[in-house]
This record gives sequence, C-alpha cells and structure tokens, in this order.
Amino acid sequence: MRSLVPFRDINVHASTSHYAFTSPSSPSAQTLVIERPSGDIRLNDGALLGAKRVSSIAGILGIIKLRLDKYIIVITKAQPMGRLKGHMVYKIVATEFLPLRERTLHDPDEDTYLNLLKTLLKTGPMYFSYSLDITNSFQRQAASNPSLALWQRADDRFFWNKFIQSDLIDFATDATSGSGLRQHGHRESGADPFILPVMFGMMRITTTRIKSTPLTFVLITRRSRHRAGTRYLTRGMDEQGHVANFNETEQVVVLNDQARGLGGIGVEQNGKVGGFEGQDMQVMSYVQTRGSVPVYWAEINTLRYTPDLQIRGVETAAGAAKLHFDEQIRLYGDNYLVNLVNQKGREVKVKQAYEQMVRMLLSSPQEGSQANDVTDEKIHVVESTQRRHEYDRLHYVYFDFHNETKGLRWHRAQLLLDQLKEGLVQGQYFRGVDMPGDSQGRLEVRNRQVAVVRTNCMDCLDRTNVVQTMLARWTLTRQLIDIGVLRPGESADDDQAFKILFRNVWADNADVVSRSYSGTGALKTDFTRTGERTRAGMVQDLNNSITRYVKNNFGDGPRQDAFDLFLGTFLPDSSTIGSSLVFVDRRPVLIQSIPYVLAASVFMVLISSLPRSSSDSAWWPLRLFAVLWLAIGSWCFRFIYGHGVLYVNWPKLNTPRWANEGYQETMGAIRQDKIIGSFVARHERGASTARISHLEEGKKRIQ
Repeated sequence: MRSLVPFRDINVHASTSHYAFTSPSSPSAQTLVIERPSGDIRLNDGALLGAKRVSSIAGILGIIKLRLDKYIIVITKAQPMGRLKGHMVYKIVATEFLPLRERTLHDPDEDTYLNLLKTLLKTGPMYFSYSLDITNSFQRQAASNPSLALWQRADDRFFWNKFIQSDLIDFATDATSGSGLRQHGHRESGADPFILPVMFGMMRITTTRIKSTPLTFVLITRRSRHRAGTRYLTRGMDEQGHVANFNETEQVVVLNDQARGLGGIGVEQNGKVGGFEGQDMQVMSYVQTRGSVPVYWAEINTLRYTPDLQIRGVETAAGAAKLHFDEQIRLYGDNYLVNLVNQKGREVKVKQAYEQMVRMLLSSPQEGSQANDVTDEKIHVVESTQRRHEYDRLHYVYFDFHNETKGLRWHRAQLLLDQLKEGLVQGQYFRGVDMPGDSQGRLEVRNRQVAVVRTNCMDCLDRTNVVQTMLARWTLTRQLIDIGVLRPGESADDDQAFKILFRNVWADNADVVSRSYSGTGALKTDFTRTGERTRAGMVQDLNNSITRYVKNNFGDGPRQDAFDLFLGTFLPDSSTIGSSLVFVDRRPVLIQSIPYVLAASVFMVLISSLPRSSSDSAWWPLRLFAVLWLAIGSWCFRFIYGHGVLYVNWPKLNTPRWANEGYQETMGAIRQDKIIGSFVARHERGASTARISHLEEGKKRIQ
C-alpha cells in the first residue's frame, strides 16, 4: 500500500557504488538507491547487498550540488518537541553530509560552501513531523487533500528544504527508468516516504491549564524561504512580490487532547487520535503575519550606526506589490496592514512610500487621522469606501508606536488594539472539532478566520513583537470566552501561572525570529515577559543593539551566503574550478592592511603608556613614539570609518547591487586621494571591480 507520510526510521547502506535507503519497519517498501558518483536515483524491490556501512538516520534533508560533488544531507539526530494533536514534532539537532564521490581535487571554495551549510544547519531552528503537515496552518490543513503525500500538501513558502529536495521531488513526479530515460508522466510514489518537508522557525508545545481546564498551548512561527536573509541585506520586496523577513505566526489551543506526551503518535480511540469519550478534541488557532514594507527599498551598511536608506520609485514596485497582496488576500482574506515605523526622521520615507502604495492599490481610498497632544498623527487609516476589486480588502492602519509608548508608557499600545477591534471581531479565528470515526484525523470546521493582521516596523522584529503579543492575548481571551472556559469580563491573564507561561512563550518567539534575521535576541522582551519595561531590560537591549551593529556589519555576509546556497538562489558553477576563487579577498593589499595597522597602533600606544621608572631623557622619545602611533591610528580609524563600504563583510555569492556600486564609487574617490591614491592604483590586484565581482560565478535561481 502506498505510504503518504515519511518513514520514521531509515537505514543508510553505504557502499563504493551507491547509497541505499531502507525502512526497517516497512520491509515490503522499495529501497531508494542513489548511485555513486553520478547521483542517479532509482527504486529497487528488496534490499541491496554489499554495503560496507549501515547507519540509522531520522530522515533525508535533501541533496545539494556544490562545485566538486553532490552531497546527501541526512538528519542524524532529532529532538522530540512534543505532540500536536497526537502527532510528534521534532527539531533537527544534528546532520551529516554524505559525498557521492571521494574528493580527488582540493578546492577552498568547496570547503567554505560546506562550512556555511553546516553552520546554518547547526544554528537554524528547523522542525519536522512524520505525520503532521506543520508547514500549513490548521485552517489550511483542514482544506488540504489527504490523499496526497505529505510533501505534496506542504505550503511552498514554508517548505524550507524544497530546493535541496528537488532531485527527489523530480524523481517522484517524473521518474527515470533504469536505462536512464525519462518516463514523462510516470509517478514513482515509492519515493514519497523519503521526502521529508522541514519548517524553519519556532515551535513551542506546552501542556497547561486555565482555571482548572487542561489544554495544550502551542505557538508556531513559520519563516518564508522566499527572500530569506539577514537584516540589512534583505529589505523590502523583490519582483516576484516576496517580502523580506516574512513570518506566519499561529497561536493554537487544543482542548481534550489526550495525546500530549513525548511518546510518539497518540493511540486511536473510537476512530480518532486521543480525546475523552464523549468529548471531542477541539483545535482553535489564530494566525498573524509580519513582513517588510512591500516597496523597493534598502538600507546600505557603511559602518555607521544608522545605514543609508534608499527607496526606489513607488510606481515601479506596483506590479510586485500586486503579486504580494494577491497571494496574501487569497490565503488570508482581508489584510489589516499595521505599520509601526516612526513618522519622523529617516523612517518617515518608508511610511510615506507604503501609504502611497496602498492608495495606488485601492479603488476609492479614504483617509482619516487621529491626533493628540503628543503627535499630530497618532493613528492614520487608509481604506476603500467601496469594494470594486480584491485590493479593496486592504485596510492600512498606521500607529505612532514610538511617540505613544515612549517614557515606558507601554499601556498606550492599547490604543492600536481599540482601533483594530472591529476588524478582529469580523476576522474571526479558526475552530475545528475532531470528526468521529475519521481515520485520517481530519477536523470538522466550525469557524474560519477570514482576515489577518499583517504587522511591520523597520525590521519587523521588536515593535512588531509587542503588538503581535497584545493581539494574540486579546484573541485568546475571546476564544476561551466563546467556548465557556472563561466568563465574559474575565481574561486569560487572570490565571497567574498561565500569564507567565504566555508571556515567556511569546518572548521566546520574539528572540527566535530576531536571531534568524538580525543575529541577536529581540529588544523590549522584558516588557513581553513581565508586562513592564525594566532597567535590566534596557541594559540587555543596549547589549543586543551593539551586538547587532557588529554582526550586521562584519558577520552577516557569510550568513546571507549560507541562506542563498541552501535555498538555491545561488548555484555553484563547477566550470570555473581552479580558475578563480569566490571567497578570496581581492581588495588592494593596502586597503586590506589598514585595519591591521590600526590594531598595531593601538597596541603601540598601550605599550608606551605603561608605567615605568626611567630618566627624563628616555621618557620624551617614548612620548614622541606614542604620539606618532596615535596619529597613525587616528588616520587609519578616520579612513576606515570614512570608507566603510570597503570594510563591510558583504555576501560573496549574490552581492547586492548597491554594494557593487558603493565599492566602485569609493575606490574611485580613493584613487584621487593625494596621500594613498597613487599607492592604491599601483598595487591594486586585478580590475577595480574585483572585490565584489562574484555575480558571474554563480547563477541566480528563484524558486
């Protein structure tokens, strides 16, 4: 019988000619064979003999081709995170790369590629389930086709390993015969159980109770694989309508769930998984989204604390914005676009661009503002007075978060909730009940969520986290009142133990989303955890801000390269092996040496300042020595800070256009410098574009 879900246990049989993958618990299932070194895939009836090594794995993450070889990435260790509606969810803990051939040619770039991927897999929070589609919300799961394989039901946006699973997917959907000929239209369903969809994000499953009512509280954040990357290197939107840092967060409450431990999938009782007799399992969920402002904009690192802001013409982004909102409206219904950027300073340009875009999309926009003694625009709303087309389902709500909450007045965020309440009530939430006797564990839909709140600030991190937590708390209280767990007028926060749990889970979610994008935990999580802004929290925010500055300028290039490599937006080119190295630093030697001269000058000044007993005749030369190195160090610091674009650690694979342009402009100015211009021109290695001319080394691929 065809298996629709991935195998829970897989053995890898490694030999010099192939890797064979079998499931010990399914002895009648076909064996997946990947030939070495060609990478050809086939299915074999029965086991293959001659394996030199047999090992057990949790699943196949995918297959990736680098410059020299293809590698099968397997999951060697997975941590159980808890059961969701009876289905165990796991977090990837350890992986292994299986090369298809022994490497006969050493290549530094190949080593760098492997290190980038291994670091991403080690630090990136990735989750999977053998029997539950965690890439989809419960509402989308209820509408999916249960006759499809699990990977076919997965949401394309959150199927994070889809690119590296493409070899297996291509084989399963359009199989190759044993002679190597394509059999178009022939399905190899025997490969389906080896394709395991993985989600990137946050997953927390907790059993708790409110007013003596036991329940399972779940928070899931799914990060989109489209336009994925790091903070300052991926902003705004691309031409396909994908926005940076797009995350879908689903808050789930499961009632009457008797399969809540860590022992695997729940036992079937009366035709359904878990549940008291006469008390059906109920699932309630509420979905929110976040994502970068959908226009063409970027922030350009120059080593200054505040990067340079660039916004292209809003009209040029209209087509991409339509693609973005077409998808958002199709998936979520009405969109309440909550914008939290500042209305003054550099951020106001982003606000104005967003509002201009919304006006262009609405058929008959109508605007309204609220003011107070603090600001002239506390709340600004743009909505359509008529519904002539789908884009009239967009409701833009600007909230001056910075001015309204400054001075630790965090309760003022309630003003935004008051503005959104009507939309929240009309937008509803999802509620489903187990269908008695349904062997596939499907839910009978009792209520659907027909609108979503899409929140953003500049990063879609810190301010966004505060607002999303507030909306989730209000919706949870409403859900519990609707089903009778709470009485009207009561709140989920009335239960002190649950209040602490709720705040900590949402604060953990904020940290996970922030680390994935900015490299540090979120700011303002002391308010999320305790309901108050504390001095300790401010000190932690200062530490995180400084760490962000360092990582965003000097560490995000390799992180972005890892995302691009794993997700297939960069394809290594094997035709240039030995001719040019992608990761070599091609800046002029003099430019590279200045930071080292700065470090040496600091060291010399410190050494010369150490106390010592000596005559005045020896002391004055030492002072002159210190002054000389202080002058050298000051010049080096001024040069580095003034030409910061040369010292930012840019991505080497898909280098941003503005980085190339900034490099050209800066090097042109340096060549005209009276002090070092002639030295740079004389000793520059290769063409002036060599520093970041890696775009031809790889090919962009948009999935």
